[in-house]
Amino acid sequence: MSSTKNKKKKSTKKKQNNKVETTKIKEDNIVDTPQKSTKSTKKQENKIEEKSETLVQNNQNEVAETEVKVKEKASKKRKSSQKNKTSKAEKENIQNDEITEKKEKSQENKSDEEEKNIQQNKSDEKEKSILKNELNENEKNVQNNKNDEKKEEKPEYVLEMLKNKKIKMYIFVISVVLILLLIVFSTSFALFNLNNINIIKGVSVKGIELSNLNREDAKLKLDEGLKKELIPEITLKYGDYNKSFTADQIEYTYKIDDAIEIAYNTGRDNNIVKNNYTLIFTNIFGKNIPIEYTYNEDLLNQFIDGVSTEIPGVVIEPSYYIEDSKLIINQGTDGIQVEKDELKKQILNTIFKRKNKEITDGFKQEIEIPVKETKASEIDLDKIYSEIHTEPKDAYFETNPYKIYPDVDGVDLAISLDEAKNIIKSERKQEYSLDLNITKASKTINDLGTEAFPYLVSSFSTKYDASNTNRSTNLAIAANKINGKVLMPGEEFSYNQVVGKRTVEEGYRDAAIYQDGAVVDGLAGGICQISSTLYNAVLLANLEVTERMNHSYTTSYVAAGRDATVVWGTKDFKFKNTRTYPIKIEASVKNGIAEFKIHGVEEEKEYEIRILPVTTASIPYSTSYIQDPALAPGQQIVSQYGHPGYKVTTYKEVRYNGEVISKDIISNDTYKPMQTIIRTGPNVAPPAPEPVPVQ
Repeated sequence: MSSTKNKKKKSTKKKQNNKVETTKIKEDNIVDTPQKSTKSTKKQENKIEEKSETLVQNNQNEVAETEVKVKEKASKKRKSSQKNKTSKAEKENIQNDEITEKKEKSQENKSDEEEKNIQQNKSDEKEKSILKNELNENEKNVQNNKNDEKKEEKPEYVLEMLKNKKIKMYIFVISVVLILLLIVFSTSFALFNLNNINIIKGVSVKGIELSNLNREDAKLKLDEGLKKELIPEITLKYGDYNKSFTADQIEYTYKIDDAIEIAYNTGRDNNIVKNNYTLIFTNIFGKNIPIEYTYNEDLLNQFIDGVSTEIPGVVIEPSYYIEDSKLIINQGTDGIQVEKDELKKQILNTIFKRKNKEITDGFKQEIEIPVKETKASEIDLDKIYSEIHTEPKDAYFETNPYKIYPDVDGVDLAISLDEAKNIIKSERKQEYSLDLNITKASKTINDLGTEAFPYLVSSFSTKYDASNTNRSTNLAIAANKINGKVLMPGEEFSYNQVVGKRTVEEGYRDAAIYQDGAVVDGLAGGICQISSTLYNAVLLANLEVTERMNHSYTTSYVAAGRDATVVWGTKDFKFKNTRTYPIKIEASVKNGIAEFKIHGVEEEKEYEIRILPVTTASIPYSTSYIQDPALAPGQQIVSQYGHPGYKVTTYKEVRYNGEVISKDIISNDTYKPMQTIIRTGPNVAPPAPEPVPVQ
């Protein structure tokens, strides 16, 4: 019995020891984990204490269960051995033994429990000490780890460099992948569009869509659209003044071929990546190709110059001319001045900014003529004197090489220059007249005879009504001023400067002129026939016209497009002698014929000149009825017959040996319609006007 009890005790102790060892191993595994901060260490201590308490409790429960099982097995054995004993004595002995055993067991249990408690307390103390040691070790390890981390800790800039290096590596990898994808996509896209012979989708020129068209169809569509844009008129306005014109009058055209070439080559570069980018971008967002334009700058300048002299209130600069032995100087008049550069810019921008979709039947464009208030210049007597002062020179010519030297009259002021300046300063008036000393040359160019100007370069004549004495007189006075005038090569002729101011003192008379849409009498009426006749002789001589304006209304003596109007101080007719040798102008007015001849020297090449006016539009005229109380009721008298207005483009055709060398536009002119004026008696409603046929 005692031996079995000892064996049981030993086995129980071994189990307890094994369990304690296992708990230690488990705890070691828990404790061996290094902590990186004091906070985590404290948490771990709390966890370890909790786990140790639970382990101790579990061990106690297991020991108690084991003892109960051992006792149950022992009791079973005893019962089985005692079954075969049937005697009462044995039963009593057995009972006595059981009682003693129970006592012994109770004593043993008490002693075992005491030993267990002692042993348990010892084991708990050991476990606590072990845990404390382990905690200390953990703290040491944590501290060591901190020290190691501090030792291993790298400077911030090194960490930043490492971080940037990683980022760059990621970017590099991503970039490589994207590039590879782009190459694959570009190659596929390029192969897909390789055989496309049309303009790519999304391309337009000046807002005109050309997507998926070949070059020929695109050119036809663009040409049709842009021609439509050039049809509408532009009206220039200033107050009551207005003047219209079209883009054709300045030969405004677009460079269609260049634009088509750019449109077709869009997306067809040598760079496949660039091509694909262009194709995609153009498909999504579209691309409007800019287009360049050209125009005839001389025609535009000529048109603007005409407007500058026609608007009311224009500034008049000081001018002068020599008449007999007098220097006539006219004071300038303040007024407005057209800002020509700004007007030119506005005209070109107005045409260019037209949009094809906006061009309808009622499409109109107007430009307010930009002007500025301008003071007339002061009379510059020093400049005038330098231009008029000459010494007398006789005319002569040389044959090898051929050259003519015209006669020059000596001109000088009859008073000193300072005295002339004092007169102008002290006397504020519109016109000054200063006496001149004229010294005639001994030999004039007319004295050289025809041998000096043996070749007739050109001639032109117009008819006039010789019975109209006043008008005929005006023609003769102006023609005589010009007759015999010699121009050296490069010299410019000015009609107003040569003819001078038209005054009664000069002998001019009243004759018919155009004024405010009507024919009225005015001083020197008819002299524009002289300037127009000379203009045509100059054109046929192939000389350079530097200034010329057309009349407001058509004339009877020359075709529309072949006239040249002049107004003293505002409108002039000028041209240059562009031939190699001097020319001489011969003028005559007699027997109803006004004629100009230009003489000179025959040059190596002489060209045939043709002037070709072309009427591009006709403007219907209107009829105006004016009540005249002097007439009987119902009576009507036509006081003025009307005629249509016209738009005319004039060409100069140059031929050599019958072959056309050039054909250029020299002017685009607009003539207003002349209204019919009918005077009617009172209290009679005028009949409805008859429609006027358009030519």
